[in-house]
Amino acid sequence: MRLFIGLGICCLIAAVMQLSATGAEKEASKKVLRHVVMFGFKTTSSDEDVQTVVDAFRKLPSEIPEIADFEFGTNNSPEGLNDGLTHCFLVSFDSEADRETYLPHPAHKAFVEVLKPHLEKVVVIDYWADK
Repeated sequence: MRLFIGLGICCLIAAVMQLSATGAEKEASKKVLRHVVMFGFKTTSSDEDVQTVVDAFRKLPSEIPEIADFEFGTNNSPEGLNDGLTHCFLVSFDSEADRETYLPHPAHKAFVEVLKPHLEKVVVIDYWADK
């Protein structure tokens, strides 16, 4: 009987450990690679020029399937610490391999050509986000 109870406890412990491992795997799978891009535009670029750049960037998720998520916005911070950067784009990837596909992708390169004449300043930072 003790052997039976002992085996039952061992099975229960193994099941709990399996659930914990599955939970850890799920937690790891929640990580997402964030590609943060912030632009400052030339004073000679018109509002229409800037909108052309924004529209071109917004098209990339429909052209590059490796983009898992995309969002953007313009600075509205009252702190005045944006250092001339006015537009922020957040491009998310499920893996570094997806980012490696994105960077040299012809659609991304075409976007960069639209951007270049209007770009005054850029900051890019990538990080693995925990959700």
